[in-house]
Parts: sequence; C-alpha cells; structure tokens
Amino acid sequence: MTFRATILTLYPDMFPGPLGHSLSGRALGEGLWSLETVHIRDFGIGRHRAVDDTPAGGGAGMVMRADVLAAAIDHAAMPSDPRPRLLMSPRGRPLDQRRVRELAGGGGIVIVCGRFEGIDQRVIEARGLEEVSIGDYILSGGEIAAMVLLDATVRLLPGVMGNAESGSHESFETGLLEHPHYTRPPEFEGRAIPEVLQSGNHARIEAWREAEARRLTVERRPDLLAGGIKKPPAGT
Repeated sequence: MTFRATILTLYPDMFPGPLGHSLSGRALGEGLWSLETVHIRDFGIGRHRAVDDTPAGGGAGMVMRADVLAAAIDHAAMPSDPRPRLLMSPRGRPLDQRRVRELAGGGGIVIVCGRFEGIDQRVIEARGLEEVSIGDYILSGGEIAAMVLLDATVRLLPGVMGNAESGSHESFETGLLEHPHYTRPPEFEGRAIPEVLQSGNHARIEAWREAEARRLTVERRPDLLAGGIKKPPAGT
C-alpha cells in the first residue's frame, strides 16, 4: 500500500521541493509514497478568497479562519480517512524518532501548514488536529516543518533505504547519539582513523562504537539518557 501524504498550504508550489530529490525523491518516483497538495486559498471567502481575519480580542497580525480551513480539510480527507491530521505548530508536541516511526507505520498523513499569527483554535478542536513541533523556534510558516517531518518519515518506509540495516544505528534509534564515522584516507591532516576500526575485530569495533555513542550522548544530550527515547522493539 502506498503511503499517502496530503499537504494543506497557501504555497503548494513549495512542494515537493527537497522531497523531490535523493531518497524521498526516488521513492516518490517509484510510487513508494505519494504527495498531494491542497491550496487553502481555493476555499477562501469572497471575491478575494480571504483566508484570514483580525484576531478576536485585538492584537497584531492575522489569524487563519476556521471555516476556510475546515472546508479545505474536509476536501482533503473524508471523515472516514484514518490518516492522522497534523498541524505544524511551535506549541505542539516535539517530534521525535518514536513518533516518526509510528507515522511511517501507518497509511499516510494529512498535514496542515499554518501561516500568519496562527489558526483559529476552533478548527484545531473540530477537526482533531494533532499539533507537532520540530523545535523551539519560529518559522514563517509550516511548510518547511512539514518537509522535515515527511523526510524523516518517508526514509523509514519499506524499500526507501537501500540497506534496511542502515537506519538501525542512527542517532535516536537506540536511545543514544550516533558514534563517529571514518573512511579513506587512513590519515587526514595528521589525524588517523582509530586503530580499533582497522583491527578487523568486530566485537571490539562494536564495543568501541557503543562506548563512543554513549560518550557523545553524555556530553551533548544527557536528557536522552534520562529516558527521553527508548530503543524500538525488535523487528520494527
């Protein structure tokens, strides 16, 4: 079954963008996933197809209208559509590898890309949107965040990565950051590849990689060791 991604945006020409290249682009061309964009302005109000209005209670900026977004969402996904409906939002649940794996294991996703000061809270509640954040900073809109989420998700779909094992030792997959990598030449500007990696002793190499992964995690992301990420079950 093809993984179906539907993006609701005011800027459909931004897609596929980077998603049309490398692993995700090749997978898109091979039909391992599909990408559809829905232009929110097609559902705008009046002659000028307005999609936003001034915030209730006053304040700066504009807010995307609930009725416009609801019409766009209803067009993109019928009530029986089982795909999760996500809203890229800085106040959402932080995206992590566990959630990415959950999304990759489903049949697809519907992503709403907000703009302006935000979107009317009532459509979030009425259409069951799950707010998702990619970090503690503000972007101009949700499109780039949606690309990040999709790139992380698509690469985990069956058949996308050439080597199914290649993702199993990456950062966050085991609860640790990834160990350092080396390749030719054997020496670069006075820095040699660690001897253990040239020993041919696979047990020593694996022990070194695990120790290095733990060292880096302690130095840079001790919060992960506090239980932020769990190792996925075998076979996932």
